[in-house]
Amino acid sequence: MKTEGIEGTERFASPGKGRGLRALKHFKVGDLVFACPAYAYVLTVNERSSHCEFCFTRREGLSKCGRCKQAFYCNVDCQRGDWPMHKLECSAMCSYGDSWSPSETVRLAARIITKQKTLTERTASERVLALREFESHLDKLDNEKREMNQTDVLALHHFYSKHLDFPSDEALTELFAQVNCNGFTIEDEELSHLGSAVFPDVALMNHSCSPNVIVTYKGTVAEVRAVQEISPGDEIFNSYIDLLYPTEDRNERLRDSYFFTCDCKECSTRSKDKAKMKIRKLSTPPEQDEIQSMVGYAKNIIEEFRRAKHYKNILVCSAFLSDRRRCLQHLDSIAPPSELLEICELSLEKMGTVFDETNVYMLHMMYQAMGVFHYPPYSLNVASMYLKLGRLYLGLEKKSLGIKALKKAIAIMEVAHGKDHHYLDEIRKEMEEQQ
Repeated sequence: MKTEGIEGTERFASPGKGRGLRALKHFKVGDLVFACPAYAYVLTVNERSSHCEFCFTRREGLSKCGRCKQAFYCNVDCQRGDWPMHKLECSAMCSYGDSWSPSETVRLAARIITKQKTLTERTASERVLALREFESHLDKLDNEKREMNQTDVLALHHFYSKHLDFPSDEALTELFAQVNCNGFTIEDEELSHLGSAVFPDVALMNHSCSPNVIVTYKGTVAEVRAVQEISPGDEIFNSYIDLLYPTEDRNERLRDSYFFTCDCKECSTRSKDKAKMKIRKLSTPPEQDEIQSMVGYAKNIIEEFRRAKHYKNILVCSAFLSDRRRCLQHLDSIAPPSELLEICELSLEKMGTVFDETNVYMLHMMYQAMGVFHYPPYSLNVASMYLKLGRLYLGLEKKSLGIKALKKAIAIMEVAHGKDHHYLDEIRKEMEEQQ
């Protein structure tokens, strides 16, 4: 297809940020700025049987693939639509059985390679940015990230060698780095993980800790909607990270995953840091070094949970490669789930001696309450929490409280998802059934 751009926007050279996307017209809060179909995507294994492999529709009575018995579809049309990608995995799953376990990133990379071999021009996902233009930041990867990349390359060869012609290992290394830096997680209305994808046009947007748009998903299409008034000439900013945390923590996350430090107004003024780092009112206020020590402790606990999740995800894949011992060594140093729960409880008690209950590190340990005080307007995290709370109340037959929480979720989602999104239809139906 010809690159006609995205109506109402243009690609431009953003000062100090490289390329970016800016508005050519006014967008009011809730407006759809643009939609982008996935260039390539993959449904997470845990959601099979409840979601269609091709369109990600959630429904009962899906039909399974007659050969592998692992992929599920709405109908024959969806099965046929998915076959060019599913055939990469179908026979392999039959051959490997329970031993078939490439990571989601590896599965996504295999689909990207397959699609690249069949295309002669840019796709509808690449109106302003081609996938080949993705930044890889290979020169900035530390040893751990390089090792993870090589693990992915080896896994790709291991699981797909019979069904895929590979480019050079150098090209594969760059591809995995590009996917890790530019890939997206597709989530449902409760922010549960559904799958992974690449949306090139969405990836063009630069980051801000005070974004003026938000990205949500309708099946395998990303929708970008305004959450602030956007005027002609304004740059369009998305957020790459969870905005709950104070400035320095946010920038540590950005440097670790995206290799830059944010200089947006929120980071320059640090206007919300004091509220986010609220300290308990004590007769003898804690010293600054005591506060910093507690922050370090909190970060270590958070990292413990992150590492536990990460190495659990790659363990099975590593078992078929030469580095199973390395992965097991990492897991041996991580507490089991029962101990992690106890650590969480003890951490709350310890941090509570210094931190106020609204301090973001306290809130991280209390996920049900996390972020209501500190997230920006129209936050998906807050909508998710109200949605879960509302459904919990309804399950406990506390209808009025449940309906109240669901209405708060809907108010946010009407802006973030659009009033006609099927998630909103489902929530409204839940409310009607309570009348």
